[in-house]
Amino acid sequence: MLTLTHYLVLSAILFAISVFGIFVNRKNLIVLLMAIELMLLAVNMNFVAFSQFLGNASGQVFVFFILTVAAAESAIGLAILVVLFRNLRSINVEDLGSLKG
Repeated sequence: MLTLTHYLVLSAILFAISVFGIFVNRKNLIVLLMAIELMLLAVNMNFVAFSQFLGNASGQVFVFFILTVAAAESAIGLAILVVLFRNLRSINVEDLGSLKG
């Protein structure tokens, strides 16, 4: 039987992997976006685990709002990434400095 601790440990591991991914790879914008999404999913897992543990559905409803915002953020981030690649022919974060006015 899985307890609340199992879910919290898994969520902490996912969150740590995403933070590690952000700090280690600062060059590729796609990897940074994936690490941010993984971080949001780790937080969502906490909400669902506590919601189930407390017998309250408000945490699960809140997860739907977070997933909606995350989907919009991913779509906008991908659109910016496509425009960036069309202009610079690169998706490196270091090349973003050339976009300053």
